[in-house]
Amino acid sequence: MLSVGVLAGMMLLFIWGKLRYDLVAVIALLAALAVGVVKPKEAFSGFSDDIVVIVASALVLSGAVQRSGVIESAMLVLQRRVTRIRSQLLLLCASVGFASALVKNIGALAMMMPVALQMSKRSNAAPAVFLMPMAFASLLGGLITLIGTSPNIIVSRVREEMTGTPFGMFDYAPVGLGLTLIGLVFLRFGYRLLPRDRRAAPTLGEALDISDYVTEAEIPAGSPAVGEAVAAFLERHDNEVTVTAVLREGIRSAPFPDTKFREGDLLIMTGAPDSLERVIATDALALEGQSRNRPKEGGDEIGVIEAVIGTGSVLIGQTALRLGLHERFGVNLIAVSRQGERISKRLAEVQLHAGDVIVLQGPMELLFERLSELGCLPLAERTLRLGSARKGLIPLLALGVAMFATAMGYVPVAVAFFAAAGAVIITGALPVREAYNYIEWPILVMLGALIPVSDSLRTTGTTDLIGERLSALASVLPPWGAVALILAAAMAVTPFLNNAATVLVMAPIAATFASGLGYKPEAFLMATAVGAGCDFLTPIGHQCNTLVFGPGGYRFGDYARLGAPLSLIVLVVGTPLILWVWPV
Repeated sequence: MLSVGVLAGMMLLFIWGKLRYDLVAVIALLAALAVGVVKPKEAFSGFSDDIVVIVASALVLSGAVQRSGVIESAMLVLQRRVTRIRSQLLLLCASVGFASALVKNIGALAMMMPVALQMSKRSNAAPAVFLMPMAFASLLGGLITLIGTSPNIIVSRVREEMTGTPFGMFDYAPVGLGLTLIGLVFLRFGYRLLPRDRRAAPTLGEALDISDYVTEAEIPAGSPAVGEAVAAFLERHDNEVTVTAVLREGIRSAPFPDTKFREGDLLIMTGAPDSLERVIATDALALEGQSRNRPKEGGDEIGVIEAVIGTGSVLIGQTALRLGLHERFGVNLIAVSRQGERISKRLAEVQLHAGDVIVLQGPMELLFERLSELGCLPLAERTLRLGSARKGLIPLLALGVAMFATAMGYVPVAVAFFAAAGAVIITGALPVREAYNYIEWPILVMLGALIPVSDSLRTTGTTDLIGERLSALASVLPPWGAVALILAAAMAVTPFLNNAATVLVMAPIAATFASGLGYKPEAFLMATAVGAGCDFLTPIGHQCNTLVFGPGGYRFGDYARLGAPLSLIVLVVGTPLILWVWPV
């Protein structure tokens, strides 16, 4: 009773929504300690739980994939053709759902989250519109194969213990595929149930609205831009940037629409930092000063920083060329933004003014020291890819190896994802500073605090009591009612336990049902797997839901808005589907 009381109070605080979710988790843990349902030596066991490691590692991997821009580039063609929000939502959910059948659903979601964030930015929609439906689609897609989600593997083992034959790789497919397709149709229209005002808490960097940077890049041999007209170049890049001038053999010319680029041309371009970086990376352009700032073997990490020129700066009235910015200070000027003025000069020739916003590139250990010497003030930190080296294949390779290793059972999910996250940092695909920024620390605190609280249901015998009551109730139900009861019970329990724990609790109950009622066990075990894999009601039952909680800016009660109808659909459609494939 005490355990249930603590969990009920926690749920009420979550639904109330006046306290931050991590604070509610801390209150619940303290309350569980106070009433004795959590022992002091177990109080902090949740922080070493695999789920905490998986979520943190997945966030780092997601950040590395986002920084690489590879998935973003691959989806660019589809993004140009799919412009309506509902169509974009269906594309993202279907991609995540079917990818989850082949790899762990948490990995598929982590891989596609950066694409969703980019799509939301292009469509001027809140990320919340895409992220929760994608998380739900990943849960449904995980039901299709043995390796899609942990409950399937555990249930397969239980069947082997009961009958001597485990479930095969695609034994789950008929039920899982049917539920996934129906779920995608629902999410295509049901996303409107989500509140429209949900957004992640803005960072200081996101508050910066600087979208008119000017930078300079050279067209090298082999670039797709060679021989391309200005109009075609801009159209191919969705007019995200503007070419203000073209310098050819030292002669400046206006960028007329029919002007064709040549090898060695210098382009003066304006646009948002991400857009400029995307154009430069896609067309393999050489950013101004790029060759001067290559990291030495074992040297400092090369990075970029935004700063505003102060009123007493030595840069005022000077140009980078006249001041010898690189020669004297060891940093590169790679972009300038000036309010109300369109710059078409070469960066080295731009006379700098107080209030100009500049982007400097150089060794990270040197940049902050040089800002002080130059009289510049660093702006609020935000991630800029402009001027940063792309190592696009490394994050995807690390993620792919992690998924393969877990699918083949070589290593546990937590070990594989932790190793992959470490690999992208060690190889420099994601700088250490950025890696820490990508981790949602309040979510990890919430998970670490709630795991021992949720586990108190098992340690106090509450789950055993629930199992006895369900067994008594199932004895008077028809076969479809008994299967539906197991499915509903697993779906009700999994928000409070993690999905693996739900299977471990519910699978023996399902086996008892089957033997006690004289039925074959497959339908009941399948219902357990489906129910444990379909947590659509809270952000804490499955790591996929947790992963999108912070970036989507959701509240605890938002999950039930979209998840309750979807849970009902799974119950109504899943029960006859299970019995059709696995008759009792």
